[in-house]
Amino acid sequence: MPSRLPQCLLQCLLRCLLLLAACAALAACSNDKPVTWQGYVEGEFVAVASPFAGRLEKLTVDRGQQVADGAPLFVLESDDERAARQQAAEQVRVAEAQLADIQIGKRPVEVAVNQAQLAQARAQATRSAAQRKRDEAQFEIGGISRAQLDETRATADADAARVRELQRDIDVARLPGRKDQLTAQQAQVEAARAALAQAEWKLSRKSVNATAAGLVYDVPYRPGEWVPAGSPVVRMLPPANVKVRFYVPEAAVGALKNGQSVQIRCDGCAAPVAARITYVSNEAEFTPPVIYSNETRRKLVFLIEARPTPEDAPKLRPGQPVEVAQS
Repeated sequence: MPSRLPQCLLQCLLRCLLLLAACAALAACSNDKPVTWQGYVEGEFVAVASPFAGRLEKLTVDRGQQVADGAPLFVLESDDERAARQQAAEQVRVAEAQLADIQIGKRPVEVAVNQAQLAQARAQATRSAAQRKRDEAQFEIGGISRAQLDETRATADADAARVRELQRDIDVARLPGRKDQLTAQQAQVEAARAALAQAEWKLSRKSVNATAAGLVYDVPYRPGEWVPAGSPVVRMLPPANVKVRFYVPEAAVGALKNGQSVQIRCDGCAAPVAARITYVSNEAEFTPPVIYSNETRRKLVFLIEARPTPEDAPKLRPGQPVEVAQS
């Protein structure tokens, strides 16, 4: 019996050791952290500018302000554009008035003047015709010369021609403009309207509104400063333009794909931010050796991009370091 006691103790000790090892293994498993990858937040900024130069007259937003879609951002001085628009509007009115004048022909007062001239010419033609008959009778009896008779006849013919001319003028005055003339004037009206639309567009570009809701990230100019054409006056960050860039090793990139959900953790975030992968790079971020070995393959990392929902995007800031884990 005493000889068996050490063997029993040894078995008990062995069982205790196995139990402790199992508990340690369970504790180690429970302490394992999920695999995370390091990354940072990046913003695709929208540079809001005017295509025309001008002095910054009014700035209605400030850095760090959230603005709604269509909210006014800034106004440039527009005295020249307003004058150009007024000039274009007057040119449209002139062209339309000329077209209307061509379409209705001459005014009744102008036609009445032509009618009075016609009546006068008819009276003169009547006198000339009567004088012609008298001179022809006098020529038959030798009372006047051939030259005087020819002069009388020429005068009568001229007065009759004048009557016909004035009659044609009245007929023409009552007609609208010719088809080609109307077409040409209509083209002038359309050209004037196009110039007016262009002037209005230029004027509208001096007052710029937000094209999407978002955060005003920067305002490089202040009221009173001269802004060159195309220079951004406001830099905005819409929520849809916030993304997270992170890098995963070569062994893990095969398990990630577009549309897959991930969790973003950051310092100060109350809870993980959900995001969805939108881009998986097909190339490593550095140039590896020509011949791959097991060691170099472990060093390969691939760029992944994920975007949070527009509702969660304001929780992240460009340049902020984050940790990314699979959902």
